Amino acid sequence: MVVLTMVRCSLVVAALVAAYYLLPLDSAFTARSVLALVGGLVAVALLMGWQVRVIMRSERPRLRAMAVLATMLPLFLLLFATTDYLLDRSAPDSFSEALSRTDALYFTMTVFSTVGFGDISPRSETARLLVTGQITANLLLLGVAARILVHAVEEGQRAQREAD
Repeated sequence: MVVLTMVRCSLVVAALVAAYYLLPLDSAFTARSVLALVGGLVAVALLMGWQVRVIMRSERPRLRAMAVLATMLPLFLLLFATTDYLLDRSAPDSFSEALSRTDALYFTMTVFSTVGFGDISPRSETARLLVTGQITANLLLLGVAARILVHAVEEGQRAQREAD
């Protein structure tokens, strides 16, 4: 079961990363881009809520929670990397250097991990607002979502003990 879960998560992450690199991202950064990001984040939150119910009913709640994190986190990060990439293509002075898809993903990871190497930084007000939104979402994901997942695992384990 553990190996199957790891393989499934790896395939999902590989598909997400492949989509990020292969999908045509030719559109300009517009209000529609912001709505797509917000919609994506809402979808991540809804998916997380659905997964919490699955975790609580699972025979292996810890394994299920790890699988949720292993797939939700890359989706979350790729949403922001895509938005950074589109913003840079629409307004090239938004960041301290031009962003390729890899650069956008790298920048998103440095913001998420709070490492902040400083080699890429937001310059425009729009980019700074986007990064501020990402930092806020990062804190929510790390704090609130982590707590919700831990609670779901605890509830799943409690339900298992009561069923035995």
